[in-house]
Amino acid sequence: MKTCLIVDDSSMIRKFLRTSLESLDFAVREATNGQEAIARCEESMPDVIVLDWHMPVMTGIEFVKLLRQGGHADQPKVVFCSTENDLDHIRTAIEAGADEYVMKPFDRETLHMKLQLVGVA
Repeated sequence: MKTCLIVDDSSMIRKFLRTSLESLDFAVREATNGQEAIARCEESMPDVIVLDWHMPVMTGIEFVKLLRQGGHADQPKVVFCSTENDLDHIRTAIEAGADEYVMKPFDRETLHMKLQLVGVA
């Protein structure tokens, strides 16, 4: 079973993502910010991370840069989920190490398609 770490400060978004991902047969863990996500990754690296941009403590961009600098051999795929929808933000996310980008709001089918694009669904 593939594993997913949801990183979002919104409990509503985390709940929606958990339901969607579990319906796609993912084992799901959660974090509310990038700092918590680093700790979860140190415990056990997931196959994919669904990542919000704007969070307290550590943003999504700060998190993905730190994750990619860590040099782990088993790097997870990272899918940003954000309300930021201009090309500059998307480019910044990809350059920081994200594999794919989905704009909020989105539905289960869009999420599934993005997970397929990065090869985890």
